[in-house]
Amino acid sequence: MTRHQNSIAADALKGRAATSRDSGRFERFTRADFSDGWDIAEDVSVERTTVSEEVPRTAINYVRSPDLPFDRSINVYRGCEHGCIYCFARPTHAYLGLSPGLDFETRLIARPGIAQVLERELRARKYSVATMAMGTNTDPYQPVEKDRQITRDVLKILQAFNHPVGIVTKGTLIERDIDILSKMAAESLVRVGISVTTLDPRLSRRMEPRAPAPARRLETIRRLTSAGIPVRVMASPVVPALTDPELEAILEAAKDAGADAASYIMLRLPLEVSPLWQDWLDTHYPNRATRVMGLLRDMHGGKDYESAWGKRMRGEGSYADLITQRFALATKRLGLAVKTPPLRTDLFRPPPRAGDQLSLF
Repeated sequence: MTRHQNSIAADALKGRAATSRDSGRFERFTRADFSDGWDIAEDVSVERTTVSEEVPRTAINYVRSPDLPFDRSINVYRGCEHGCIYCFARPTHAYLGLSPGLDFETRLIARPGIAQVLERELRARKYSVATMAMGTNTDPYQPVEKDRQITRDVLKILQAFNHPVGIVTKGTLIERDIDILSKMAAESLVRVGISVTTLDPRLSRRMEPRAPAPARRLETIRRLTSAGIPVRVMASPVVPALTDPELEAILEAAKDAGADAASYIMLRLPLEVSPLWQDWLDTHYPNRATRVMGLLRDMHGGKDYESAWGKRMRGEGSYADLITQRFALATKRLGLAVKTPPLRTDLFRPPPRAGDQLSLF
């Protein structure tokens, strides 16, 4: 995959991480921004976020990846305004005929009505309960959720069914739903993972331009755990030669905020993510680009990314082993090296509907 040198004006990219809207790999024709060569000043419009809607036919997405701790998930949005340049979900926008670059950050798709579809699927006689994952593809608490409230609608259904759920987010908007989550936590029906990539606000703003600042995410951990909601800190992704020196500091700060467990994932660069990441790296940290990419390739047999199960999350080799050892030592010292208990599935019950005949027993 070739790198693309685009010409989108910098002023138009305020608050965005990607700098191009190159076509996805499934497109017949390539679309790219370029200069027409005329030295004429033109008005520059900022890249705005637009939201379209999709009528969902299904809600639950079943996954069969052996290196994932869940087998089902639900995604209420496609695309993510947080705009994390490293997001491994960016290539999913290519399936929609959109760019994994700027389109992923600016052309979002909401799925209103998905809570009602979920309810129908949970009521199916053949349904077998297991923990539902949210936030594994795009963030359920990205800014658009403030007005749409689709995530909250889904949580209400899960709560009504006593269905266990694991949530991964960077969004502080999750605090809005503490009323629901605290009640579910009291029944061992929810765990939350908060992603903290760096403690450096300047680096975070460049790398995750519309995500809450690191200090604010730590405060979210504090508020959730104070409400009795268990939180795992996710030091993810670990970026070689850029964020890896902060690993122990991130874990310690999260522990101080109340986190009771921890995990990490190495930077992943599948498909279109790699050229997007390298353009970003050349723009913001050109003096580290060779070192960062060299370490990544060392972990993946000379490639930017190895997609094989069991290898894609951590990589292989001496550097990968070093990060694993550092993480193990730090979590042991901080009391974060714990195996969290599974969420309860025995409480699952479809709530009665109006007109249902109630059982006498």
